[in-house]
Amino acid sequence: MPARHSLTDDSDPPSRGGTAPAAEYRPLIRDMPSSERPRERLRQMGASALSNGELLAIILRTGAAGENVVAQATRLLSRFNGLPGLARASVGELCAEHAVGEAKATQVLAALELGRRLLATQPEERPSIGSPQDIANLLLADMALLEQEHLRVVLLNAKNQVLAAPEVYKGTVNATHVRVSDLFRDAVREGCPSVIIVHNHPSGDPTPSADDVAMTRQVREAGSILNIEVLDHIVLARNGFVSLRERHLGFPEA
Repeated sequence: MPARHSLTDDSDPPSRGGTAPAAEYRPLIRDMPSSERPRERLRQMGASALSNGELLAIILRTGAAGENVVAQATRLLSRFNGLPGLARASVGELCAEHAVGEAKATQVLAALELGRRLLATQPEERPSIGSPQDIANLLLADMALLEQEHLRVVLLNAKNQVLAAPEVYKGTVNATHVRVSDLFRDAVREGCPSVIIVHNHPSGDPTPSADDVAMTRQVREAGSILNIEVLDHIVLARNGFVSLRERHLGFPEA
């Protein structure tokens, strides 16, 4: 029987589901510096220091031929538009992905369900947003280094606690490409009174563009019709973040 490889070793043999990713060099987890391996980082720095991709990699345990487990986790998060989309997936949908068998699929869904139940029993533990810095603390590590623009909508309850932060768009973020109905779909379903729009600039410069300002105005107007307040639009990048509300870009002066 061929040996299976763990998170700190090689990768899984291909599964029956899905199409294999295009060939690309991915360093094996065992070849990465120990300070960059998810398990070692968790032991040294605590779970809160890890990105969503690293945490998911620990749950998955093994990667696939030509794709280490961190790359696999990142691919799954992108494929299902983040943790909320992953949590809504079925076992069958996950098993259809390359190198994800029933064991991995059930492990992932079980872990996400535990997190959902924990939030339901301890709502006071939900992150509370009081400033743009709170959003940066929540999402900067996951979004600042992305190679494409990604847009998330942070869903807030009446106490400004985060209910979820689903990714709703990937590509060029502007008023022409982003559908307003997509931005507010989850907020309407969850009955959220307010949201914060967040997207990244792959260039590393968080300075809002004219398109960012125009989209902010459009989204605020749509939100007012739906009785959902857009509290801010925040741009994240390698070199920091910018709140459009603080700069009065697309928002009226106080």
